[in-house]
Amino acid sequence: MRATAYQRKLDVKNGRIDLSHGAGGRAMAQLISGLFHEAFGNEWLARGNDQAAFDVGAGRMVMTTDGYVVSPLFFPGGNIGSLAVHGTINDVAMGGARPLYLSASFIIEEGFRFSDLKTIADSMGEAARAAGVYIITGDTKVVERGKADGLFISTTGVGVLADGLDLSAEKARVGDRVLVSGSLGDHGTAIMSRRQNLAFETEIVSDSAALHDLVALMVAAGGSSIRVMRDPTRGGLAAMLNEIAHQSGLGFRLQEEAIPVKPAVAAACELLGLDPLHVANEGKLVAIVAPDMADAVLAAMKAHPLGCDAADIGEAVADNHQFVQMSTGFGGGRIVDWLAGEQLPRIC
Repeated sequence: MRATAYQRKLDVKNGRIDLSHGAGGRAMAQLISGLFHEAFGNEWLARGNDQAAFDVGAGRMVMTTDGYVVSPLFFPGGNIGSLAVHGTINDVAMGGARPLYLSASFIIEEGFRFSDLKTIADSMGEAARAAGVYIITGDTKVVERGKADGLFISTTGVGVLADGLDLSAEKARVGDRVLVSGSLGDHGTAIMSRRQNLAFETEIVSDSAALHDLVALMVAAGGSSIRVMRDPTRGGLAAMLNEIAHQSGLGFRLQEEAIPVKPAVAAACELLGLDPLHVANEGKLVAIVAPDMADAVLAAMKAHPLGCDAADIGEAVADNHQFVQMSTGFGGGRIVDWLAGEQLPRIC
């Protein structure tokens, strides 16, 4: 994300993006230096290069990439900018790694308000600083009206993983416990409620948050007894556990009454015709943990503010069909399949 020495104050209050802001000239330099550098400011961006060189500590490198197309761009509990930072940090952290650096690429539609772009960029900078990571390089493109829905963001995250830690779905074993860090469905329900202009007595707020500090506590408590961690984003808990089941060759048996879902979320999902288990989360994780260390890892989760409602919700079982089964307290049950039919549109 390179800026020239040309400096001119942007009309953030009333201005809008036009095609010149992506054309590589003065207007683009003005946008980068006057908005993105101010929001993300750090020593790497200050050099104005097209890339960033950085040092890393001992251990293996971890890298992830993601794209964000959420609609609406602003929602209770965050916006596309904070979501992009949190989501990328979490993807790195799910490998047990410590996130260090991010890149961010913006595809902006002609006519997009500077004021909205500044709010989004500022929220990204604030989220990154709060998490102790840096946005050190990026790119900006502008497309004609109608070619994008306001703003899309693509990110890459880099982190470092301590030697000896290797989390992967195929490591799951029969008897492993399924731990979830808190209530499910908050983010997707907040998005869908805002999109449908629904209001509830208790406001439903996205759970978007950076989980790396919680992960660090879990790793310290459980180490290699943690088989795999995932954040249940698109498709929710159901899609994530079905994915792990197919990768591990196992099945999962869950206890419905143990799965935490807030009453307001459950009510909203019923109104919207959704199952909370299929709804996206952006500040929750699921860990598959060896049974002899599950209590210790769960205690570590509960000691962190983002894990205070953590719960043990089930176990891995031998199952050639790799089913995820839900058991109720009345002897009944059902198969929790991948989300069937139309996918929930653009909630991440």
